[in-house]
Amino acid sequence: MKRSLLCLSLLLCALTNKAQVAVSDSIFNQTVRQAMDLAAIDSLTAARDMFTSALKMRPNGPQSALLYRYLAQIQERQGQREEALRTYGIAINLQPRDARLLLDRAALLYHMSQGERAAQDYSAALDIEPENEEALFMRGHIRYEGRDYNGARRDYEQLIRINPSRTDALCGLALVNDRSGRAVEAMGQMNGLIERFPNEAMFYALRGGMHQRQGRYEQALADLSEAIRLNPQEADYYVSRATLYLEMGNRKLARQDTRTATALGADAREMAGLLKSK
Repeated sequence: MKRSLLCLSLLLCALTNKAQVAVSDSIFNQTVRQAMDLAAIDSLTAARDMFTSALKMRPNGPQSALLYRYLAQIQERQGQREEALRTYGIAINLQPRDARLLLDRAALLYHMSQGERAAQDYSAALDIEPENEEALFMRGHIRYEGRDYNGARRDYEQLIRINPSRTDALCGLALVNDRSGRAVEAMGQMNGLIERFPNEAMFYALRGGMHQRQGRYEQALADLSEAIRLNPQEADYYVSRATLYLEMGNRKLARQDTRTATALGADAREMAGLLKSK
């Protein structure tokens, strides 16, 4: 009799545990669905709370890394950058071979002006996916900003081999060459881009800067003026031309361009400082 009661008790415990797991699965899945639905309609605080609740139920489950990623993205959008970094870190610890997580954290680090740490994440992503275009471009860009021109050139050239139509990489390579003593090669590359895309204002502005650094002021003025003609709402082009006018000794026209730049959103104090510095 005792043996029968013991068996019955064990059976009831097993059935109860299974029921609890089933209920837990149901609640977990429902919570995740609600979080996704809330995120889709930009109810970010409610979505964040739902993702947090789901992760408390399954902090180390098979879906957890993805949920931490969603949570980090919401934290980013809410301006909670440090919290987002920590959340990405948890996700990466769970799935260290997920390149998407590394790319997300790298992008956040770059926007937080932590280029060196961002480059490390982009390099880790490239160890996983050697032909990842986003990682190659951004690491090249960070290296360019850090004046590692050889490293930037390698990244841009590899990206161009993978995808020859990447105009951003072609442009980046031209800028690297211009800054690293290959002015003739750089100018040829930029000329080629303008031939292919004659209505792209940015390329004229960049070529204008190249001419300006070489002291070819008339060519620089022509290019910057063309950039403004193509995109008259871009404040940076007026700032660039104002700088050129100051180098050419024409303060009147420089002042006009700084006023226009200010009207388009440029910082008034920076524009006043620019005029005083020359």
